[in-house]
Amino acid sequence: MNNSRMQRAFVALGGNLGDVENTLVEALFALDGLPQTSVRSQSALYRTRAWGRTDQPDFINAVAELNTWLAPRILLDKLLEIEEKHGRVRSEGEKWGPRELDLDLLTYGDESLDEPGLHLPHPRLHERAFVLVPLAEIAPTLLIPGQGSVADLLAAVDASGVVAIP
Repeated sequence: MNNSRMQRAFVALGGNLGDVENTLVEALFALDGLPQTSVRSQSALYRTRAWGRTDQPDFINAVAELNTWLAPRILLDKLLEIEEKHGRVRSEGEKWGPRELDLDLLTYGDESLDEPGLHLPHPRLHERAFVLVPLAEIAPTLLIPGQGSVADLLAAVDASGVVAIP
């Protein structure tokens, strides 16, 4: 992998505890403040019914496009640090539970990686309308390695539960 050039990365943002809209705005500022990284664009905010575990509040989701010189693992570590600063505690076996902030590295250039704790593109990206709807807003023609274009992936899922917040 060549880390001597800037890469285009996409990050999903979400949460359903506390003042989520404010938390997501703070997270965008934190992303833009990362070393050798800037937010290039961001989607609107979307309200989404809880997925996986449905006995919890609705989520608010968005996607940000980054330009970064950071290597994928370093970028992921920085995302986890931002989550922790917003009260996120990751526990083994806990999936899809309520959280103040969730940041997922969706893509990093055209990299395909499968390492402990780092899978690119994100392994469930293609089946998650709450990611595909905001991603399609800012990058409909983006090609997801091994999956196809964002627009085509979005057309294949039920996105009726993902609603833009005015």
